Amino acid sequence: MAIHDTKHEVRIDAEPDTVFGLIQDVSGWPHVFGPTVHVDLLLDEGDSQLLRIWATAQGGVHDWTSRRTLDPEARRVSFQQIVSKPPVASMSGEWIVAPAAPGACHVVLTHRFEAIADDPGAVAWIDEAIDRNSTVELGALKRAGELGAGRGELHFSFNDAEVIEGSAAAVFEFVRRADLWPQRLPHVAHVELEEEAGGVQRLTMDTVAPDGTTHTTTSVRLCFPDRRTIVYKQLRLAEVMAGHTGRWQFEQDGATVFARSWHTVTLDPDGIRAALGPEATAAEARARVRHALGTNSLTTLRTAKAFVEGGGC
Repeated sequence: MAIHDTKHEVRIDAEPDTVFGLIQDVSGWPHVFGPTVHVDLLLDEGDSQLLRIWATAQGGVHDWTSRRTLDPEARRVSFQQIVSKPPVASMSGEWIVAPAAPGACHVVLTHRFEAIADDPGAVAWIDEAIDRNSTVELGALKRAGELGAGRGELHFSFNDAEVIEGSAAAVFEFVRRADLWPQRLPHVAHVELEEEAGGVQRLTMDTVAPDGTTHTTTSVRLCFPDRRTIVYKQLRLAEVMAGHTGRWQFEQDGATVFARSWHTVTLDPDGIRAALGPEATAAEARARVRHALGTNSLTTLRTAKAFVEGGGC
C-alpha cells in the first residue's frame, strides 16, 4: 500500500512548555480540540500511553485506539493507531513543539497514513479529514495557548448528585432515552435523537430557561452500559461558552444508586461580553452557567429518581 504524508504547522505566542502541556494532557483534549469528543486513557506508563479516541470527522463520529510516546524534554509526542477504522489501514504521526522566539513557539503536526486497498476515494477522504481536523486543532491549540493564565479563570468543573433507591441500569436507561425527555422533563421542549452503532448518539435539544427563553444545543453522546456511564460533548453551545462536556455516572451499592452529573465548561470571553454586557466578568458568567446547568441536571436526576422509585419502566 502507498504511504501518504501530511504536515501542518502554526506559530503560537505562548511558552513552548505551556503548549506542550496542552498536547500532553489528553483529559483536556475535548476542551482544546474541537473535533475531539472523548478520550479514554486505557494505559499510562509514563512516557507510553494507550488511548481510545472518539472524534468528529467528515460529518460522522469515528473512534480508534492509539499508542503515544511522550518525550517532554524534546517536546515531542509520537502516535500510532493500533486499531484503525475503515477506510484507514494505518495512521501514525507526531506533534513537535519548538521555541520560535522569546514567549513563542512553532508547532508541527505530521501524519503518515495508508488507505485500505489504496482506494483513491479513500485516500482523498482521509487526506481531507486530516487537513480539516489538523487545521482546526492547531487553531484551537493556538487560542488555548495564547490565553495563558487567563484560561484557568475561564475553565471549571462541578457536579451534582442524587441518591436513588433502585437499579443503576434503570436510571442509566432513563438518561439514555433522551428521546422521551420532552414527555418526562419540564425544561425540555423538543428533542431530535439519532443513534448509531457503538452507543453513539447525536442529540439536538430545545431547553426552556427559567425566564421562558428557549435555547437549542447539539451534542454527541457516548453511552457505555457496562460502566453505567454516558459522556457527551456539546457541539452547538450557548453564547457564553467555548466548550462544554459532561458525564452521567450511576453507581450501584446494594439497593441504592449514587447518581451524579458532571460538567466541565470553558467560557468564551467575547461571548460573555456579547451575552451579559461589556462590564460582565468571568466570575459572573461562571455563576450563571453553574446555576443553569446544575438546575437542569438536578431536575433530570430528581425526575429519574421519582420515575425509578415509582416503578417506571
